[in-house]
Amino acid sequence: MAYDVLIKNAQTRTSNGGTVDIGLQGGKVAKIATKINDGANQVVDAGGSLVTESFINGHLHLCKVYTLAKMDDAALGAYTGESMGGAMTAIELAAKVKESYDESWIIENVRKAVTLAQKFGNTTIRAFADTDTKARLEGIKALLKAREEFKGKVDIQVVAFPQDGVVRDPGAEDYVEEALKLGADVVGGIPWIEYTDADAQEHIDRMFKLAKKYDKDISMLIDDAGDPTLKSLEMLAVTTLREGWIGRVTAQHCRAMALYPEPYYRKIEYLLKKGKIGVVSDPQTGPLYARVKSMYKAGVRIALGQDDIADAYYPFGRNNMLEVAFLAAHLMWMTTREEMEILYDLITTNAAEALNMSGHKLEEGGTADLVVLNATNVWEALWSHEAPKYVFKDGVDVTLK
Repeated sequence: MAYDVLIKNAQTRTSNGGTVDIGLQGGKVAKIATKINDGANQVVDAGGSLVTESFINGHLHLCKVYTLAKMDDAALGAYTGESMGGAMTAIELAAKVKESYDESWIIENVRKAVTLAQKFGNTTIRAFADTDTKARLEGIKALLKAREEFKGKVDIQVVAFPQDGVVRDPGAEDYVEEALKLGADVVGGIPWIEYTDADAQEHIDRMFKLAKKYDKDISMLIDDAGDPTLKSLEMLAVTTLREGWIGRVTAQHCRAMALYPEPYYRKIEYLLKKGKIGVVSDPQTGPLYARVKSMYKAGVRIALGQDDIADAYYPFGRNNMLEVAFLAAHLMWMTTREEMEILYDLITTNAAEALNMSGHKLEEGGTADLVVLNATNVWEALWSHEAPKYVFKDGVDVTLK
């Protein structure tokens, strides 16, 4: 057989209404042509449906999924109310759930959420696990277990995340390092939660020191409140350039950016581009959001994320990135066909770039992480945001029926 999988009669985002055949071999896209007559171990007839890269979720608090039932609504109200002025209070209230953190129940929630990701064609998740003096390593252990269980179906990039700070939570830094020794993939951070700018910079510096020691990428929650005076995005960008961690840093949220004066925003945009820093925005989980359209136009590595699933910050979510893009279309008024194409980039190719992933493109030689959709174009896909007909991970059919 010439191919592991042969997808026939597929529309792509560049086929201009025509159809092509796509041959997958050895985990790669081996050939794209109008007609491929060679055999294959598995033949899939797309029937004119759209075939694209699979979806990537650049931000999910995976250790917290489905914990809203353990909480009252105080944290949720504080986070989303009054232009996000109470975001820090929300984080403090939400920390209560960690009093009962235990790997044994966290893993069950994680399995449920990652199975949904597989169903909806979300084959990569940058997954945050609280790693601090309250959560200890319980979330990390659950996510590491899930990473192995779902290997070959969904890639889980485990982020060791000091949710409550590192200066204001003495001992958290030690837990982050221990998580890295256990196998965590990414160094997390949340510098804006510290009480002073000096402490925020110290937070960033400590996490960079760990990242360089263990040769890890960095993902930090940045300026996640309605306060234009927050400066941790600038600090992160400057530190990235100083430490030479170009292309290896991702900033989540950056909601304060919505309130920046224009001259200051332009400076930050320049620094983000220079440092090849990815930004992951989650407009559906808070009333403020990063300047997605401006950054996309400027060439910043911008993506969308799920952020939360039924936890103290957001009561919904299905690990369905088409659904996230559908919500973003309304919240950011990106409803023209051209803007829908941009949104689709933000959950596929742009999302991969933001997370420093290479090869996630439907082209010959690209990684064979693909979806066959229940739609013939991007407009229909966003409109219905249904589960794909087929999901392929590294060229293997992992579709859940």
